[in-house]
Amino acid sequence: MTSIPASRRARDDLGPAVVTVQPGFGHHDPQRPGTRSAIVGLHLSEASTIKLPRVRQSVFAGWSRTVRRGLPRLIVEAPRLASGVAAEAGWLAAHVVLYPRGLRPGSDRRPRHDLGGLTPEQQGLVHHDVEIAATPILLVHGIVDNHTIFTVLERTLRRRGFRTVSSYDYGLLTRDIPAAARLLGAAVEKVVAETGYERIHLVGHSLGGLIARYYVQRYGGDAYVHTLVTLGTPHQGTQLARAAPFFSLVTQLRPGSAVLRELDEPAPGCRTRFIAFHSDIDHLVVPHRNARLEHPDLEVRNVAVRGVGHMLMPNNGRIAFEIASALREPEPNGEPTHPRSD
Repeated sequence: MTSIPASRRARDDLGPAVVTVQPGFGHHDPQRPGTRSAIVGLHLSEASTIKLPRVRQSVFAGWSRTVRRGLPRLIVEAPRLASGVAAEAGWLAAHVVLYPRGLRPGSDRRPRHDLGGLTPEQQGLVHHDVEIAATPILLVHGIVDNHTIFTVLERTLRRRGFRTVSSYDYGLLTRDIPAAARLLGAAVEKVVAETGYERIHLVGHSLGGLIARYYVQRYGGDAYVHTLVTLGTPHQGTQLARAAPFFSLVTQLRPGSAVLRELDEPAPGCRTRFIAFHSDIDHLVVPHRNARLEHPDLEVRNVAVRGVGHMLMPNNGRIAFEIASALREPEPNGEPTHPRSD
Protein backbone atom coordinates (compact mmCIF):
# COMPACT_ATOMS: atom_id res chain seq x y z
CA MET A 1 0.00 0.00 0.00
CA THR A 2 1.31 3.45 -0.92
CA SER A 3 1.87 5.62 2.14
CA ILE A 4 0.45 9.13 2.30
CA PRO A 5 2.74 11.85 3.71
CA ALA A 6 1.43 13.31 6.93
CA SER A 7 1.40 16.79 5.41
CA ARG A 8 -1.06 15.66 2.73
CA ARG A 9 -3.46 13.49 4.74
CA ALA A 10 -7.07 14.60 4.62
CA ARG A 11 -8.63 15.85 7.83
CA ASP A 12 -12.37 15.45 8.18
CA ASP A 13 -13.92 17.96 10.58
CA LEU A 14 -17.37 16.39 10.36
CA GLY A 15 -16.32 12.85 11.24
CA PRO A 16 -13.28 10.60 11.45
CA ALA A 17 -10.91 10.68 8.51
CA VAL A 18 -11.27 7.37 6.69
CA VAL A 19 -9.47 6.25 3.56
CA THR A 20 -11.16 3.22 1.98
CA VAL A 21 -9.41 1.01 -0.55
CA GLN A 22 -11.65 -1.39 -2.42
CA PRO A 23 -9.75 -4.38 -3.77
CA GLY A 24 -11.15 -6.50 -6.52
CA PHE A 25 -12.56 -3.70 -8.68
CA GLY A 26 -11.69 -5.17 -12.04
CA HIS A 27 -9.68 -8.27 -12.82
CA HIS A 28 -6.00 -8.72 -13.52
CA ASP A 29 -5.30 -10.80 -16.62
CA PRO A 30 -2.19 -12.95 -16.00
CA GLN A 31 -1.75 -13.34 -19.76
CA ARG A 32 -1.47 -9.58 -20.19
CA PRO A 33 0.74 -8.18 -17.45
CA GLY A 34 -0.01 -4.68 -16.30
CA THR A 35 -3.59 -4.68 -17.60
CA ARG A 36 -6.84 -4.50 -15.66
CA SER A 37 -10.33 -4.85 -17.05
CA ALA A 38 -13.65 -3.85 -15.52
CA ILE A 39 -17.18 -3.78 -16.91
CA VAL A 40 -19.50 -1.32 -15.23
CA GLY A 41 -23.28 -1.28 -15.30
CA LEU A 42 -23.96 -5.00 -15.85
CA HIS A 43 -25.21 -7.43 -13.24
CA LEU A 44 -25.06 -11.10 -14.20
CA SER A 45 -25.32 -13.89 -11.69
CA GLU A 46 -22.73 -16.63 -11.51
CA ALA A 47 -25.33 -19.06 -12.92
CA SER A 48 -25.65 -17.08 -16.16
CA THR A 49 -25.75 -19.23 -19.30
CA ILE A 50 -24.00 -16.64 -21.44
CA LYS A 51 -20.82 -18.15 -22.80
CA LEU A 52 -17.82 -15.99 -22.07
CA PRO A 53 -14.09 -16.63 -21.77
CA ARG A 54 -13.07 -17.73 -18.30
CA VAL A 55 -11.40 -14.43 -17.48
CA ARG A 56 -14.50 -12.43 -18.45
CA GLN A 57 -16.71 -14.76 -16.39
CA SER A 58 -14.62 -14.06 -13.34
CA VAL A 59 -14.99 -10.33 -14.00
CA PHE A 60 -18.80 -10.61 -14.02
CA ALA A 61 -18.79 -12.89 -10.98
CA GLY A 62 -16.59 -10.45 -9.04
CA TRP A 63 -18.77 -7.51 -10.04
CA SER A 64 -21.91 -9.42 -9.03
CA ARG A 65 -20.47 -10.18 -5.60
CA THR A 66 -19.46 -6.52 -5.19
CA VAL A 67 -23.01 -5.35 -5.98
CA ARG A 68 -24.55 -7.89 -3.59
CA ARG A 69 -22.23 -6.77 -0.80
CA GLY A 70 -23.12 -3.13 -1.45
CA LEU A 71 -26.90 -3.58 -1.46
CA PRO A 72 -27.31 -3.68 2.35
CA ARG A 73 -25.37 -0.43 2.69
CA LEU A 74 -27.43 1.16 -0.09
CA ILE A 75 -30.64 0.16 1.69
CA VAL A 76 -29.38 1.66 4.95
CA GLU A 77 -28.20 4.87 3.26
CA ALA A 78 -31.34 5.32 1.14
CA PRO A 79 -33.31 7.40 3.73
CA ARG A 80 -30.38 9.74 4.26
CA LEU A 81 -29.82 10.16 0.53
CA ALA A 82 -33.53 10.74 -0.08
CA SER A 83 -33.62 13.34 2.68
CA GLY A 84 -30.61 15.13 1.20
CA VAL A 85 -32.15 15.18 -2.28
CA ALA A 86 -35.46 16.47 -0.90
CA ALA A 87 -33.73 19.25 1.05
CA GLU A 88 -31.76 20.17 -2.07
CA ALA A 89 -34.95 20.40 -4.13
CA GLY A 90 -36.65 22.48 -1.44
CA TRP A 91 -33.80 24.96 -1.24
CA LEU A 92 -33.57 25.17 -5.02
CA ALA A 93 -37.25 26.14 -5.17
CA ALA A 94 -36.73 28.78 -2.48
CA HIS A 95 -33.64 30.08 -4.25
CA VAL A 96 -35.62 30.62 -7.44
CA VAL A 97 -37.82 33.02 -5.45
CA LEU A 98 -34.85 34.78 -3.86
CA TYR A 99 -32.77 34.97 -7.03
CA PRO A 100 -34.21 38.27 -8.36
CA ARG A 101 -33.09 39.99 -5.15
CA GLY A 102 -29.54 39.08 -6.08
CA LEU A 103 -29.71 41.24 -9.18
CA ARG A 104 -29.21 44.19 -6.85
CA PRO A 105 -25.72 44.94 -5.51
CA GLY A 106 -24.36 42.52 -2.92
CA SER A 107 -24.45 43.18 0.79
CA ASP A 108 -21.62 45.25 2.14
CA ARG A 109 -21.80 46.07 5.83
CA ARG A 110 -18.97 47.89 7.55
CA PRO A 111 -17.83 46.98 11.05
CA ARG A 112 -19.54 48.44 14.06
CA HIS A 113 -17.42 49.72 16.91
CA ASP A 114 -19.91 49.38 19.77
CA LEU A 115 -21.30 46.25 21.44
CA GLY A 116 -24.88 47.42 21.62
CA GLY A 117 -27.33 44.93 20.16
CA LEU A 118 -24.78 42.12 19.94
CA THR A 119 -25.59 38.70 21.39
CA PRO A 120 -23.42 37.34 24.23
CA GLU A 121 -21.68 35.04 21.73
CA GLN A 122 -20.94 37.95 19.40
CA GLN A 123 -19.67 40.04 22.30
CA GLY A 124 -17.51 37.11 23.37
CA LEU A 125 -15.73 37.01 20.02
CA VAL A 126 -15.24 40.77 20.04
CA HIS A 127 -13.79 40.69 23.55
CA HIS A 128 -11.71 37.59 22.75
CA ASP A 129 -10.11 38.98 19.62
CA VAL A 130 -11.30 42.23 18.09
CA GLU A 131 -9.12 41.67 15.02
CA ILE A 132 -10.69 38.28 14.25
CA ALA A 133 -14.20 39.67 14.68
CA ALA A 134 -13.50 42.55 12.30
CA THR A 135 -11.49 40.62 9.68
CA PRO A 136 -13.39 41.15 6.40
CA ILE A 137 -15.07 38.13 4.78
CA LEU A 138 -15.91 38.21 1.07
CA LEU A 139 -18.42 35.69 -0.32
CA VAL A 140 -18.14 34.58 -3.98
CA HIS A 141 -21.08 32.73 -5.57
CA GLY A 142 -21.12 29.94 -8.16
CA ILE A 143 -21.91 29.78 -11.86
CA VAL A 144 -25.16 31.42 -13.05
CA ASP A 145 -25.91 32.53 -9.51
CA ASN A 146 -25.67 35.57 -7.22
CA HIS A 147 -25.11 36.53 -3.60
CA THR A 148 -28.56 35.31 -2.42
CA ILE A 149 -27.08 31.80 -2.27
CA PHE A 150 -25.29 32.87 0.93
CA THR A 151 -28.39 33.90 2.91
CA VAL A 152 -27.90 31.40 5.75
CA LEU A 153 -24.10 31.53 5.79
CA GLU A 154 -24.00 35.32 6.00
CA ARG A 155 -26.50 35.34 8.88
CA THR A 156 -24.56 32.64 10.72
CA LEU A 157 -21.26 34.48 10.36
CA ARG A 158 -22.80 37.67 11.76
CA ARG A 159 -24.40 35.80 14.66
CA ARG A 160 -21.02 34.27 15.43
CA GLY A 161 -19.58 37.75 15.80
CA PHE A 162 -18.03 38.53 12.40
CA ARG A 163 -18.86 42.13 11.68
CA THR A 164 -17.60 42.75 8.12
CA VAL A 165 -19.25 40.37 5.66
CA SER A 166 -19.83 41.32 2.01
CA SER A 167 -20.54 39.59 -1.30
CA TYR A 168 -18.96 39.80 -4.71
CA ASP A 169 -21.03 39.19 -7.86
CA TYR A 170 -18.94 38.48 -10.96
CA GLY A 171 -21.89 38.50 -13.37
CA LEU A 172 -23.74 36.09 -15.62
CA LEU A 173 -21.62 36.88 -18.68
CA THR A 174 -18.37 35.55 -17.22
CA ARG A 175 -16.62 33.42 -19.84
CA ASP A 176 -13.11 32.92 -18.52
CA ILE A 177 -11.77 31.91 -15.09
CA PRO A 178 -8.44 33.83 -15.28
CA ALA A 179 -10.25 37.02 -16.35
CA ALA A 180 -12.79 36.61 -13.56
CA ALA A 181 -9.93 36.03 -11.10
CA ARG A 182 -8.37 39.36 -12.05
CA LEU A 183 -11.64 41.18 -11.39
CA LEU A 184 -12.02 39.38 -8.08
CA GLY A 185 -8.49 40.44 -7.19
CA ALA A 186 -9.41 44.07 -7.76
CA ALA A 187 -12.43 43.64 -5.47
CA VAL A 188 -10.31 41.99 -2.76
CA GLU A 189 -7.69 44.71 -2.88
CA LYS A 190 -10.43 47.34 -2.68
CA VAL A 191 -11.77 45.72 0.50
CA VAL A 192 -8.23 45.64 1.91
CA ALA A 193 -7.74 49.33 1.15
CA GLU A 194 -11.13 50.39 2.55
CA THR A 195 -10.99 48.35 5.76
CA GLY A 196 -7.29 48.73 6.48
CA TYR A 197 -6.80 44.99 6.97
CA GLU A 198 -3.76 43.40 5.35
CA ARG A 199 -5.51 40.11 4.58
CA ILE A 200 -9.12 38.97 4.43
CA HIS A 201 -11.07 35.70 4.20
CA LEU A 202 -12.76 34.39 1.03
CA VAL A 203 -15.60 31.87 0.85
CA GLY A 204 -16.33 30.53 -2.63
CA HIS A 205 -19.18 28.28 -3.71
CA SER A 206 -18.67 26.02 -6.74
CA LEU A 207 -17.08 28.06 -9.56
CA GLY A 208 -16.57 30.95 -7.15
CA GLY A 209 -14.10 28.84 -5.18
CA LEU A 210 -12.14 28.03 -8.34
CA ILE A 211 -12.00 31.70 -9.38
CA ALA A 212 -10.77 32.60 -5.89
CA ARG A 213 -8.17 29.83 -5.92
CA TYR A 214 -6.87 31.00 -9.31
CA TYR A 215 -6.47 34.50 -7.92
CA VAL A 216 -4.61 33.21 -4.87
CA GLN A 217 -2.26 30.89 -6.74
CA ARG A 218 -1.69 32.62 -10.06
CA TYR A 219 -2.05 36.34 -9.35
CA GLY A 220 -0.35 36.65 -5.97
CA GLY A 221 -3.61 36.77 -4.06
CA ASP A 222 -2.08 34.92 -1.12
CA ALA A 223 -0.66 38.28 -0.08
CA TYR A 224 -4.22 39.47 0.56
CA VAL A 225 -6.16 36.27 1.38
CA HIS A 226 -5.69 34.70 4.80
CA THR A 227 -8.14 31.79 4.39
CA LEU A 228 -10.01 30.50 1.34
CA VAL A 229 -13.00 28.25 2.05
CA THR A 230 -14.48 26.38 -0.92
CA LEU A 231 -17.89 24.68 -1.04
CA GLY A 232 -18.48 22.06 -3.72
CA THR A 233 -15.74 23.53 -5.90
CA PRO A 234 -14.58 21.26 -8.77
CA HIS A 235 -10.87 21.51 -7.94
CA GLN A 236 -10.20 18.49 -10.14
CA GLY A 237 -12.92 19.28 -12.66
CA THR A 238 -16.32 17.70 -13.25
CA GLN A 239 -17.31 15.19 -15.91
CA LEU A 240 -20.58 17.08 -16.43
CA ALA A 241 -18.59 19.84 -18.14
CA ARG A 242 -18.10 17.51 -21.11
CA ALA A 243 -21.80 17.88 -21.88
CA ALA A 244 -21.38 21.54 -22.90
CA PRO A 245 -18.43 21.68 -25.32
CA PHE A 246 -19.50 25.00 -26.86
CA PHE A 247 -19.29 27.11 -23.69
CA SER A 248 -15.74 28.29 -23.04
CA LEU A 249 -16.26 28.77 -19.31
CA VAL A 250 -17.70 25.28 -18.87
CA THR A 251 -14.90 23.65 -20.86
CA GLN A 252 -12.45 25.09 -18.33
CA LEU A 253 -14.16 22.89 -15.73
CA ARG A 254 -13.33 19.66 -17.53
CA PRO A 255 -10.86 17.39 -15.75
CA GLY A 256 -7.41 18.09 -17.14
CA SER A 257 -8.31 21.45 -18.72
CA ALA A 258 -5.58 24.03 -19.28
CA VAL A 259 -6.84 26.11 -16.33
CA LEU A 260 -6.81 23.14 -13.96
CA ARG A 261 -3.34 22.15 -15.15
CA GLU A 262 -2.15 25.67 -14.28
CA LEU A 263 -3.53 25.23 -10.77
CA ASP A 264 -1.68 21.93 -10.48
CA GLU A 265 1.64 23.65 -11.09
CA PRO A 266 3.99 24.20 -8.11
CA ALA A 267 2.96 26.96 -5.72
CA PRO A 268 5.87 27.20 -3.27
CA GLY A 269 5.49 29.68 -0.45
CA CYS A 270 1.73 30.16 -0.86
CA ARG A 271 0.58 31.77 2.40
CA THR A 272 -3.17 31.17 2.13
CA ARG A 273 -4.89 28.50 4.21
CA PHE A 274 -7.41 26.38 2.25
CA ILE A 275 -10.48 24.57 3.60
CA ALA A 276 -12.38 22.52 1.00
CA PHE A 277 -15.84 21.09 1.76
CA HIS A 278 -16.99 18.19 -0.43
CA SER A 279 -20.27 16.25 -0.29
CA ASP A 280 -21.13 12.65 -1.06
CA ILE A 281 -24.31 13.62 -2.95
CA ASP A 282 -22.95 16.55 -4.95
CA HIS A 283 -24.76 16.13 -8.26
CA LEU A 284 -22.75 18.78 -10.15
CA VAL A 285 -19.21 17.75 -9.21
CA VAL A 286 -18.83 14.32 -10.82
CA PRO A 287 -17.28 12.34 -9.30
CA HIS A 288 -17.90 14.13 -6.01
CA ARG A 289 -14.36 13.43 -4.77
CA ASN A 290 -13.16 15.97 -7.35
CA ALA A 291 -14.25 18.70 -4.93
CA ARG A 292 -11.28 17.74 -2.75
CA LEU A 293 -8.23 19.97 -3.07
CA GLU A 294 -5.02 18.01 -3.48
CA HIS A 295 -1.78 19.98 -3.92
CA PRO A 296 1.60 19.29 -2.28
CA ASP A 297 2.47 22.97 -1.82
CA LEU A 298 -0.79 24.15 -0.29
CA GLU A 299 -1.93 24.01 3.32
CA VAL A 300 -5.26 22.25 2.83
CA ARG A 301 -7.93 20.75 5.06
CA ASN A 302 -10.50 18.69 3.17
CA VAL A 303 -13.82 18.35 4.99
CA ALA A 304 -16.29 15.62 3.99
CA VAL A 305 -20.00 16.22 4.55
CA ARG A 306 -22.79 13.70 4.04
CA GLY A 307 -26.28 14.12 2.69
CA VAL A 308 -25.94 17.76 1.61
CA GLY A 309 -26.47 18.63 -2.06
CA HIS A 310 -24.45 21.04 -4.16
CA MET A 311 -26.85 23.99 -3.97
CA LEU A 312 -27.58 23.49 -0.29
CA MET A 313 -23.94 23.58 0.86
CA PRO A 314 -23.79 27.39 1.30
CA ASN A 315 -27.06 27.27 3.27
CA ASN A 316 -26.52 24.29 5.50
CA GLY A 317 -26.45 25.31 9.15
CA ARG A 318 -23.87 22.72 10.15
CA ILE A 319 -21.47 23.73 7.39
CA ALA A 320 -21.98 27.41 8.23
CA PHE A 321 -21.15 26.66 11.86
CA GLU A 322 -17.98 24.80 10.82
CA ILE A 323 -16.87 27.71 8.61
CA ALA A 324 -17.43 30.22 11.40
CA SER A 325 -15.50 28.02 13.83
CA ALA A 326 -12.62 27.61 11.40
CA LEU A 327 -12.35 31.35 10.79
CA ARG A 328 -12.20 31.95 14.54
CA GLU A 329 -9.08 29.78 14.76
CA PRO A 330 -5.69 31.48 14.58
CA GLU A 331 -3.31 30.70 11.76
CA PRO A 332 -1.56 27.37 12.48
CA ASN A 333 1.83 28.95 11.91
CA GLY A 334 0.96 31.76 14.28
CA GLU A 335 0.73 34.45 11.61
CA PRO A 336 -2.04 36.88 12.58
CA THR A 337 -4.55 38.75 10.47
CA HIS A 338 -4.46 42.34 11.59
CA PRO A 339 -5.04 45.90 10.41
CA ARG A 340 -2.26 47.53 8.47
CA SER A 341 -0.09 50.05 10.26
CA ASP A 342 0.55 52.77 7.72
